[in-house]
Amino acid sequence: MTATTAPTKLPLRSDVSAEDCWDLASLYETEADWQADFDKIAGQMDRFAEYEGRLGESVDTLLEFLTFDLEIDRVAERLGTYAFLRTSEDQGDSDHQARKLRFQNLVVKASQAASFVRPELLAIEAEKMDSFLNDPKLAAFRLQLERVVRYRPHTLSDREERLLAMQGEMSGAAGNAFRQLNDADLKFGDLTDDSGRTIELSHATFSQFLLSPNREVRQAAFDQYYGVFDDHRNTLAATLSGSIQRDVYYARARNYSSSLEASLFPDNVPTTVYDNLISAVRDSLPAVHHYLDVRRRKMGLSDLHHYDTYVPILSGVKKHHTWDQAVDVILESLSPLGSEYVGALEVGLRGRWSDRYPNRGKQSGAFSCGSFDGDPFILMNFKEEVLNDVFTLAHEAGHSMHSWYSASNQSFQYYNYTIFVAEVASTFNEQLLTAHLLENAQDDTERAYLINNELDGLRATVVRQTMFAEFEKRTHEMAEAGEPLTVASLRSVYRELLDAYFGPDFVIDDSLELECFRIPHFYRAFYVYKYATGLSAAVALSRRVLGGGQQELDDYLGFLRGGCSQDPLDLLKGAGVDMTQPDAVKTTLDHFADLTKQLDELI
Repeated sequence: MTATTAPTKLPLRSDVSAEDCWDLASLYETEADWQADFDKIAGQMDRFAEYEGRLGESVDTLLEFLTFDLEIDRVAERLGTYAFLRTSEDQGDSDHQARKLRFQNLVVKASQAASFVRPELLAIEAEKMDSFLNDPKLAAFRLQLERVVRYRPHTLSDREERLLAMQGEMSGAAGNAFRQLNDADLKFGDLTDDSGRTIELSHATFSQFLLSPNREVRQAAFDQYYGVFDDHRNTLAATLSGSIQRDVYYARARNYSSSLEASLFPDNVPTTVYDNLISAVRDSLPAVHHYLDVRRRKMGLSDLHHYDTYVPILSGVKKHHTWDQAVDVILESLSPLGSEYVGALEVGLRGRWSDRYPNRGKQSGAFSCGSFDGDPFILMNFKEEVLNDVFTLAHEAGHSMHSWYSASNQSFQYYNYTIFVAEVASTFNEQLLTAHLLENAQDDTERAYLINNELDGLRATVVRQTMFAEFEKRTHEMAEAGEPLTVASLRSVYRELLDAYFGPDFVIDDSLELECFRIPHFYRAFYVYKYATGLSAAVALSRRVLGGGQQELDDYLGFLRGGCSQDPLDLLKGAGVDMTQPDAVKTTLDHFADLTKQLDELI
C-alpha cells in the first residue's frame, strides 16, 4: 500500500507492504521461537507447588521463589504481547486466534498454580516479614513485597478469602448483563444522513451523526438513540444499582471506610486527590459555561443542546499528511524533549515499531503496546486526510516512549507504569504538538480550528470525566447510606450534575438524564477520574518544560524513566507536579479559559 493510495476496499493483510507493518522480531523472530518459550513455561507450572507452604521458611527460599516467579512473568509477558499483536493484525486469522487462546489458557493455569502466593506472604508474621524486608538479599524485591504487605489490614482469613473468590463470576453479573444489553440486544433503527443515505444507528454511528453540520440530523440521532435507552430504563437502572452495590459490599468486606477508598488504595492515592479534582473543576465551571456560549454564538444558534457540542465550530479546515509528513511534524513538536527522546522515536516511527494503515480484519482504533523485552509497538489505522490521526500518533508515541524509557532504566518488576500515570506521557505529547501547530498556523482560521480542537479535548477529558467521577462518588455514597438507587433517584442526581456542569444557559433535554445508564465506565467505578488528573498533569508539565530549562526537562524524563519504582503521586511530584494539591487542575482550566478568549476573538 502506497502512502498516496486511497483504496475503496481494504487490502488483505498479505497484500500490505512489509515496510508499513511492524516487525515483531524483537519479541520472536519466528513462530517456532514463540512455541519453544510457550512449551518451556508450560513445563514449569508444576514448580509452583514446590514452594507452597514454604515462603516464610527463610530469606533464601523466598528469594529463590521470587526469582523463579519473575522469570515466569517475564517470559509470559513476551508470549502474551506477541500473541496479542499478531491477533490485532488480522482478527479473522484462525492461527492467530488459536495462539492467543492457548496463551490465555496457560495464564489461567499459572494463576491457579500461584494462587497461594499472596495469602501466604500476608500470613507471614509482621516481625518476621520486617526482617525479610531489611535483608540485603531481598533488596531487589523489597518494594514489590512492601506493596503486598500493604494489603494486610484488608485481607481476611483463608476461609473468608476463599468465599470471596468463589463469588467472582457472580459479582460480575450486573456488568455482564449491561454489556449484553448494550452491545448486543439494543437496536436503534435506521436514520437518514446529510446526503440522504439510510444508515443504521448504532453506538459507533451515533458519534458520527453528532458530527454532522446539519442540526436536524444531529437532533434526530439524539432523540432516536436515547429513546431506546428510555425504553429500557428500568433494566438499566437495576444493572447499574447492582454494580454499585457490589462495590460497596466488597469495600465493607475488606474493611475499607468507603468504596472510593477501596478503589484508590492500589495506587496509594488518598481520597483528597479525588475530592480536590471535583472542587477545582467546580470552581472553574464559569469558564466552561463561557466556552459553551462562545460555541453557541459562533455556530449561529439561538440555543445550545448537547447534540450541538461535538461538531467542530469550523469544519472547512483541511489538512493532509502522509505518514512521513506526520512523523516530521511530530518530531519537530517534540524537539524540546531533547535529542535522545527524538532520536529514539524517529528510529521507531520511520522504522518498524508501527503498523501504519488499515487492512481487512485489523483491529480498529489505535494503541501502544510496550513490553520489557520487545520494542514499544504502535497500532494505527492512519488516514492521511484526518488531522486527528496525527494527534493520535503523537499520543501513542508518548505511551511508547514512556515504555522505552522505563524498560531501559528499570528492572522488570518495576518498569511497568500504572494507569494513573499512563495518560500523562501521551497527552503531554499532544500538548506539545498543539503548541507547535499553533505557532506555525498559516492563518487565523487554522489557528481557531486548532484552538477549538484543543478546547473540545480539554472539556471532554477534564470537565466531562470529572462530572462522571462526581456521579460515581455521589451514587456510591447513596448506597453506603442505605438510600435506594432507582430510575428516579439516579436520574435526579445526574440532572443536578448536568445543570451545574453545562450552566444555566444550556438546554438540557430530559432524555440526556438517561446518559447515566449508558456509560460503560460506570461499571468499573472510580476509574474515569484518572483521565482528568492525567491530562491536568500533562498540561502543567508541558508548560513547565516549555517554559523551563534543563532541570525541568530532566525532571520530566526522570518521570518517564521511573516506571513503577515509586508510587504514582511520588513519580509525578518528582516530575514537578503535586497532584495532592489542586494546582495542576487549576492551571489546566486557566489555560482553558485563556483559549476560550482567544477563540472568541479569532472568529
